[in-house]
Amino acid sequence: MYEYAIAWEWLSFAARWLHVITAIAWIGSSFYFIALDLGLVKRPHLPPGAYGEEWQVHGGGFYHIQKYLVAPAQMPEHLTWFKWESYATWMSGFLMLAIVYYGGADLFLIDHSVLELQPWQAICLSLASLSVGWLIYDQLCKSPIGNNTWGLMALLYVVLVAMAWGYTQVFTGRAAFLHLGAFTATIMSANVFFIIIPNQKIVVADLIAGRTPDPKYGRIAKQRSLHNNYLTLPVIFFMLSNHYPLAFGTEFNWVIAALVFLMGVTIRHWFNTTHARKGKPTWTWLVTVILFILIMWLSTVPKVLTGEKTASLSPIQQRFVADAHFGAARDVVQGRCAMCHAAEPAWDGITFPPKNVKFETDAEIAKHAHEIYVQAGRSHAMPPGNITAITPEERKLLTAWYESATSSAGASR
Repeated sequence: MYEYAIAWEWLSFAARWLHVITAIAWIGSSFYFIALDLGLVKRPHLPPGAYGEEWQVHGGGFYHIQKYLVAPAQMPEHLTWFKWESYATWMSGFLMLAIVYYGGADLFLIDHSVLELQPWQAICLSLASLSVGWLIYDQLCKSPIGNNTWGLMALLYVVLVAMAWGYTQVFTGRAAFLHLGAFTATIMSANVFFIIIPNQKIVVADLIAGRTPDPKYGRIAKQRSLHNNYLTLPVIFFMLSNHYPLAFGTEFNWVIAALVFLMGVTIRHWFNTTHARKGKPTWTWLVTVILFILIMWLSTVPKVLTGEKTASLSPIQQRFVADAHFGAARDVVQGRCAMCHAAEPAWDGITFPPKNVKFETDAEIAKHAHEIYVQAGRSHAMPPGNITAITPEERKLLTAWYESATSSAGASR
């Protein structure tokens, strides 16, 4: 069983690496084309059908780019499509969701002090929320309000805030933020898969058939691309938030999420306005700083983190507590780790327990058995720099505890 834990940890690492690589490709190309589109200049010498052009310099050469708002007069010999970056980012992200949160639902997805759920129930809620989110958003875009881009974005903001609140009423704070990022990323990737690329394919088919493409397909695709542009930065925040419990582990975590979406708008507004050569609205940075300070304040007022209510041990946690090695392992953890991993850390310079992980009770130690095994037993990642001088023998005790508990769990099945 413990070999399974090691393999699972490496699988998680591989999925995370793939997700980061594909996300860089998608976000990079998205930001580039938005900036390019906003920077286009209309000039008299442009060929028929061309909307604007842009000159750029990079890598020791010059690039002359022209955009056709609907389509050129005839199909070009070679056409590069930008779609797999989006698809690969979503698929690798979903793989991570499955590995970390579905595979470890008892630990990362379910908070029994928030809502009593079985793992299969929590997973079904997760899957349903991602699907329903896209359906609601898509119908809003196709409704009469979809003709008003900014009115539609305001309504979308209301939906996102409602989802932020809803997720915090169902999952752990960490899972709630991760799901809010996945919810938003699903909308973005589905925009590419169901709207933007199909619309472009219709235009290409019309060109090949000698028909004049309908400009409505380009307008619809551009509106969805604009939404994706403003949603990107919040998605990145939520994907990184699992490393910062002050963001997700507070009473007002859903309000923090709402403010993060606003910061995404203010930051992108500055870049979009600048790229369009319409000035530099520096007020957006002041608003962003104020919003961030407000988030910092909300993260500590009141200074009681959610998810700290006493909850009954899950069957898996009971096995770790009942194992014969638990007493020795608990002594090691509380002697070498609990000075930082406590509600009120005793280590100088640490105000909150790192990643909101505490080792003050048997339940808390059992809950984080896997992390203890990987980071302090099998590897020397914790304590950082071995600052508390944990010995090789103590690491062996932690390893023996986890492997014994998981082996007995496998034998009992």
